[in-house]
Formats: sequence, C-alpha cells, structure tokens
Amino acid sequence: MADTTDTLKARPATAGSDIGSPTLAPPGTPSAGARRRGRAPAVLLLTVIVGLAVLLLGTGAFGWSKAPALSTWRTVLMAIVVQGMPFLLLGTVVSAAIGAFVPPDLFGRLLPKRPALAVPVACAAGVVLPGCECASVPVAGSLMRRGVAPAAALAFLLSAPAVNPVVLVSTAIAFPGKPEMVLARLTASLLTSATMGWLWVKLGKEEWLRLPKAPDDLADDAGPWERFGRGLQHDFLHAGGFLVVGAMAAATFNVLVPPSVLQLFTDTPWLQVLALGVLAVVLAVCSEADAFVAASLTGFSPTARLAFMVVGPMVDLKLIALQSGAFGRRFAARFPAATFLVAVLVSIAVGGVLL
Repeated sequence: MADTTDTLKARPATAGSDIGSPTLAPPGTPSAGARRRGRAPAVLLLTVIVGLAVLLLGTGAFGWSKAPALSTWRTVLMAIVVQGMPFLLLGTVVSAAIGAFVPPDLFGRLLPKRPALAVPVACAAGVVLPGCECASVPVAGSLMRRGVAPAAALAFLLSAPAVNPVVLVSTAIAFPGKPEMVLARLTASLLTSATMGWLWVKLGKEEWLRLPKAPDDLADDAGPWERFGRGLQHDFLHAGGFLVVGAMAAATFNVLVPPSVLQLFTDTPWLQVLALGVLAVVLAVCSEADAFVAASLTGFSPTARLAFMVVGPMVDLKLIALQSGAFGRRFAARFPAATFLVAVLVSIAVGGVLL
C-alpha cells in the first residue's frame, strides 16, 4: 500500500492527465460564489442588530440611555444614516444595472489606444457612470482583462466613485448653499485620478500589477436580471453596513473628542488635512454618503473636509484589501500610498484656490 502511494505521488503529469482541469470539491463544500453571497446576510444581521440597539437606546428602556452624550451620539448617527441611505440605494441600483446590462467590452472600444490619452477619457467616464468604490475594483479588473491600458483602468477606478452624479448631488445637499465645495470636490478628484493614471504610465512596472482573473460567479448561466439582483443585494448590504459603521465612528468622534483636541488641529492647517485624510482611510465610508460625514466634522477647515471626501473614495481599508486580492500585494503596497499622498496635496492646492 505504501509503494502504491509513493508511486502516485511521484507520477509526473502527462498531457492526457486530469491535472489542470477543474477539481471537483467534496460534496457539501460551498463554492466561492456561494461563500461570497453568504456574507450578505451576515452584514444585514449586523446592521439590523445595530439598528435595534439604537432604537432601544432611544426608548429610554435603560436608565443611562437618556444621558446627554448618548442622546447626541444617537442623533448624529441617525442623521448621517437617514441622509445618506437614499443616495447609497440609488448608487447601488445604477451600479448593479451597469454590471448586468452594459456590454463588458464597451469601455474598451470607446477609449483611445494610447494610454496617456486614455487616462483623461477614463476619468471623464467616471462622471457619467455612477458606482461606489466597492464596485470600482472589479470593474477596473474587467477593463484590464479586455485590453484596456492599466493606467486608464486605474484612473477610472479612482474617478468613478468620486465624481459620479450621485456623489456630487449628495455633496450639494450635505453642504447647502456652498456650490464651491461641490466644484472643489469634482476638480480635486479628477486631478488626483488623472495624476495617478499618468504616474502609472511613466513609473508603473508590470511586476507591480497582477492582472485579475475572471470572478467565479460570472461563469454561471444566470440571466441579466438575476445578476442585477445579486449585484444590488451584495453592494447595498455591504455598503450599507459600512455606512452604519462609519456613521457610528463619526458620531463617537463628535461626542468623545473634546473641543480642546480639535483646537490643536485647527491651529495647524496642514495637520487638519492630514488628520482627516487618515480618518477617511480608517472610516471607509461609502462615497455616496461620505459628504454627510464630512459636513458633520464642523471643527475642521473646509480644505480638510475636502481632503476627507477626496481621499475616502480612493483610499480606505476595504479598498486596500480589495486591491490586494485583485491586483496583488505589490500593487497594494504602492498604489494606495501614492494615491493618498497625491490626493492630500491636490486637496490642499484646490482648497486654497476655491475654498
């Protein structure tokens, strides 16, 4: 028996062997697509638990739930969630429709062949194609698989979740009577996206970027409406969970951080910008709702809040994880850090002119 086992281990693969063909999983083992779809109920359950906890605290069922600090926290949390949720829903509906009904090779046919010229076109395409940052990574990977220059695909990755109509409208509502904030966000986001695309043309190396493979669940026989439903459920539940968590963090920040600490940042303008840039990375708020979080950070300058809205859709913890899985660790170790630096510098420049 041992000899037979050793023979099987040492046998080389031949042209007619089954090595390289699909491997059948043991019965009862969930597929990768099923595991991904299974995460949505978990996020929904977490969101429901948080919502019920907030409602219970608001009923006064607990004696300490009427504390002024907790009341303020609850008010800020609910304001951010209620204001941001409609835009989050609209953005995920449009994003799911694009993924289900738009031909995957359409963008490749529309972009110029030269990467340097394709970069600004890809940035402009983000203005008319709404989508959240959660969907930007697989879209960019799909563009690369169909022959689009990586520089253009990466420029679209940064631009689409930052300058689409849903984001701009939500920014206008979050900052009423301040159209200069909308213009500043649009300008700074486009400049950052284009700069990173051109930097990749000049400095990017092939070994830094691992071209992504097609997702497993694109190989099934699902129709467009079923794919639309799957995409909508996945994007809305996951982004909704991040919105709630981001709103909780923002509310906690507003309640727990004393004004004396904020004064330290107020006295140092460049430190304000850097602090909110880092905060945007940590909070990972969906781009359709981050303007409401930025508007609630009233202790910071307009330029610092601009940096929060420019950095967030391009660099945050969930995006870094997604980029690492799609494009490799070498890419994730370089591109997000460079994007953060460019976004902060561009925000300072644009904010100094427009705000």
